[in-house]
Amino acid sequence: MDRISIIKPDDWHSHLRDKDALETTVPAAMRCFKRCIIMPNLSPPVTSAESIKKYRDSILKHRPSDSDWTPLMVMYLTDNTSIECIRTAHNQGLIFGCKYYPAGATTNSASGVTDLNGLDAVFEIMQELGIPLQIHGEVTDSSVDIFDREKIFIDRHLTQIKHRFPELRIILEHITTEHSVEFVRDNDKYIAATITPQHLLFNRNDMLAGGIRPHLFCLPILKRDLHQNALIKAATSGEKKFFLGTDSAPHPRANKESACGCAGCFSHHAAIELYAQAFERAGALDQLEKFASINGAEFYGLEKNSELISLVRDPWQVPKQMDYGDSYLVPLAAGHTLNWRLET
Repeated sequence: MDRISIIKPDDWHSHLRDKDALETTVPAAMRCFKRCIIMPNLSPPVTSAESIKKYRDSILKHRPSDSDWTPLMVMYLTDNTSIECIRTAHNQGLIFGCKYYPAGATTNSASGVTDLNGLDAVFEIMQELGIPLQIHGEVTDSSVDIFDREKIFIDRHLTQIKHRFPELRIILEHITTEHSVEFVRDNDKYIAATITPQHLLFNRNDMLAGGIRPHLFCLPILKRDLHQNALIKAATSGEKKFFLGTDSAPHPRANKESACGCAGCFSHHAAIELYAQAFERAGALDQLEKFASINGAEFYGLEKNSELISLVRDPWQVPKQMDYGDSYLVPLAAGHTLNWRLET
């Protein structure tokens, strides 16, 4: 097989950053996706209808006039988020979800939630209005090992949210463990999960064995190969509960290669090619379209895209660095050879 065509995909989890970064991130997001869920963890975070509109407008300034690429906006939940704030943004057609970050879990999450029980009223109105809840599923207790944080969150918190709000649509974002796969698979139609290219292509040996590779550092952190294999099986299974979410999250090279490096992998430079690489390794290229282009749209209640994209077998090497404003970033799989290239 030297050429494949699939329905144009969507990215159900992406970080564009803001200000000058948008000059790089918006064209990269538009490269192969029709719609992108835009994460709201800016500084300050996107927590109101007004700030959502402002952020969306700044993104759209970087979209060419002949493009119909669409950013789907998300509200950042805090301990102080009110049901009036949720209802206002919903009534104005501004939000396609609300994002739960545990305070301190990842980049720009200091304003995140410290007490999940305090969000019951928010979850109730989201369930009533049909607004999806996107979850960064980790605990941040210093006593919990970083490799166990996702499992502990599910067992301690997510099971309770699911019990109290059974018809709240929940996306467990960027899952990384076999436990997460089983939890999502064993639950009902109201829960699904996104899977990133880095968690399909790499494991913690790639990040740590033979020297630390900071450009593979992301949160949730890469796990051991048995978890990677569980993710590959889930992504390539064709099951509706699993779909594409890159979690593409750029940082300047200097901020990654530092004494306290930032978490995040930039993958929009070659997102669909990276997924194709993983699916080809698994002998499951025939399942790529469901994962990338169908399952997510169905879960969010949106129509599938009508356009097609094509990938051709044409091995190429990912650049070792890319321009990023007045700095550089190192893309995911820098220096690696990918077998597929997006046909333009």
